Formats: sequence, C-alpha cells, structure tokens
Amino acid sequence: MYWISKGIHIMNRTRRQFIIFLSVLGPGIIVMVADNDAGGISTYAVTGSKYGFSLLWIFFILFPMAYFVQEMTVRLGAVTKRGHAEIIFEGFGPFWGWFSLIDLAVINWLTLVTEYIGMTAAMSLFGVPPWLTFIAVTAILFAVVLTGKYWTFEKVTLFFCLFNLVYIPAAFWAMTTPSAPEWDEVFRGFYRPDMPGGLSGEMIFFILANIGTTITPWQIFFQQSAVVDKGLDIHDIKFGKMDTFFGSMLTCLVAIFIIITTGAVFYYHVPPIFIEDARQTAEALVPLMPAGQGDLARTLFAIGLFDAGFLGALCISLSTSWAVGEVFGWAHSLNQRVKEAPWFYFIYLFMLFTSGAVVLIPGAPLVTITMFVQVVAVTLLPSSLIFLILLLNDKSFMGEHVNTGRQNFINGAIIVFVVIMSTLMGVGTLFPGLFD
Repeated sequence: MYWISKGIHIMNRTRRQFIIFLSVLGPGIIVMVADNDAGGISTYAVTGSKYGFSLLWIFFILFPMAYFVQEMTVRLGAVTKRGHAEIIFEGFGPFWGWFSLIDLAVINWLTLVTEYIGMTAAMSLFGVPPWLTFIAVTAILFAVVLTGKYWTFEKVTLFFCLFNLVYIPAAFWAMTTPSAPEWDEVFRGFYRPDMPGGLSGEMIFFILANIGTTITPWQIFFQQSAVVDKGLDIHDIKFGKMDTFFGSMLTCLVAIFIIITTGAVFYYHVPPIFIEDARQTAEALVPLMPAGQGDLARTLFAIGLFDAGFLGALCISLSTSWAVGEVFGWAHSLNQRVKEAPWFYFIYLFMLFTSGAVVLIPGAPLVTITMFVQVVAVTLLPSSLIFLILLLNDKSFMGEHVNTGRQNFINGAIIVFVVIMSTLMGVGTLFPGLFD
C-alpha cells in the first residue's frame, strides 16, 4: 500500500507540474521560433548553398548561447516585474537608458524591413503583388494584437509557430536528390569543424550573420516584457527556463534543416549553385528535386518563409511598443484595448507601416539589406548582453536569483566571443583582404 500511495502521489505531482508548465509555456518558444525570421531563413539558406554542411558545428555554440542569454530575461522579468527598457533606465540612468532604447528601435526597424522582404518574396511565388501583401499582412498583424488579452495573442502566435516545422520534411526530400551526399556527410558537419577557405573575411561575415540571426537585442526586450505581461513570478522561473530551453532547441533544429536543404540541393550540385536569398531558394528547388516533389518543396519553403516573416514582424514590433511604453510610462499591455493604451498600439502600427513601405521602393537592394541587418544586429549585441549580465548580478534587483559563478562564466564567455567576432569583422572591413 505504501508504494501504491507513493506512486499515486508522484503521478499527481507530475501532473500538476505538467499543467503548470503548460500554463507558463509560451514566451520562450515564441521568441526563439520567431527568431527564425525571414532574414534568418535567408541567412541559413545562403549559408547552406555556400558552405554545404561544413558549418553545422556552429550550432553547438549557438544553442547554448541562445538558451543562456534568454534564460536571464526570464529570471529578470519574473523577479522584478519590469520590462527590460524600464529596468535599464532604473539601473543605469537616463543616458544608458536612452542609448539602449534608440539602439533597439533602430535595429528593430531595420529587421522589420527584412521581415517584409521575406513575406512579399514568399507571396510573390504565388503571384501576389508586393503592395497587396504589404496591406493585407499589416492589417492581419494589427488584428492579432487587438484582442485585448495576452493569452489570446499567445495562443494565436503558438499556432503560427507550428508552420516553422515545414523545413524538416523539405530537408529529407532534398537529401533524395541525385547529387545529394549520404547522411554521413551531414553528421560529419557537426563533429568535424571545418572552415572552407580558412578564416577569411567572407567566412567571418557568414559566422556573424548566423550568430546575429540566432541572438538579437529584440529577443531580450521581447521575452522579458512577455514574461511581465503574462504575469509570471519567481515560482514560475523553473518552468520558464524549460520553455526557453525547448524554444532554443527548436529554433536551432529548424535552422539546421534549412542548411541541410540548401546544402544538399545546391552546394553538392554539379556545378554548385550559389543562391542569394530564400525566394531564389524556393524557385531553384523545383527543377532539382525528384519528380513530383519540386513544386511541393517550393510551396513548403514559401509557406515557411512567409510564416517566419509574419512571426518576426509580430514579435519585433511588440518588443518596440513594450519598450517605448515602459520608458514613457504609457499603458503598454496586450491586456489593454486600444482606448486604454493608444500609444502602445500606435507605435506598433507605425513600425509596421514605415518598415513595410521600404519594400515597395523600386530598385531597393533587398538582398544586401537582409544580410547587412543580421551583421548589424550582432555588432550591437554586446552592449545589450553587458547590460543584461550586470542587472543579473545586482542583488538590489535580483535578490537570491542573481547569477551564479557558473552562469557568469558562461555568459561572460558569450560576450567575449561576440566581441571578438565583431572586432574581426570590423578589422576585415577596414582592411579588405587582410584575412584572405
């Protein structure tokens, strides 16, 4: 009887914890899946076509980077009950507060341009003109946040997250193309680090672009504000970490399958085919895939690209609205309707309209903008990480939930790594050909 009673107790406790986890689930998965945005899809696609599977090892670095950075935002939001912009103003004063807010607003606006680039490119594959995509998508994005409930927004967003998985079957189909290598070659990309052509300026650019699309400043602001808006507290931190861990794993997994898809089809093709963006990827897949699978692969890639841009635009705009509302003291919650928080929704809509309009400019260098934004994001990342790690070591804010020595070591190593890569990129830009 004792063992039966104990077993029932364990089952009930496990069930309760699972229910709590489901209620906490959301911010971590949303922020990480949305991180595989339109710019990210293009970056991974180009990486696969340029280097095949040889850079897959980098995800052993990117996965822990993504988790340990975002895990800090969960603790900071749950303990302080304040968004990231607000707490920077409180912890570091107006100068650094305005610096971080302007930094965020600029990079968010540039990133939003890439989201619209991805969405218009995806819909153009179905014959939809860019101006119609711009109007329709902006209207839908605004409608999603007008429910007046954070929980409704979260459920809708989690539903869209499912479409990010379409790249997984695309990768398996790609590996059936005549020129594709065996799966052993894929696995070799993980355990045998390789840099084709050496540590050239181009290689540094691609590594930085991959880092920049996996960890960005907007993610820090978004997840912390989402944790606060959802009402999580210190008792939810454990499950918030699990949510973030699962989200980090999911975003890296999808990115890996995108690289496998383009690497198998383009890099190993004879002769190799170098593509420049995700739209070109979708079109180029058709003649190279096995009979009957080309059109389906193109459709899946286009759906995934549109979904990535949609999620990215939704979350990035919200991170800006939350941050501006926190700083100016305006109402800034998804639990408030337009009449209760007019400026919150105005900033959200303003970001969408102005960034989306750039895509409609004739002759705009959209491919260059996409790759450039990823690199700019990672060069501005160190300042955001430094603010974050300093706040996590401030006992006046965090109490007993400050960073441990191990967490400081890991996050400090992440900052050093990003700074070194950014410096190498800067030196390579000032002195072209130096690393070649």
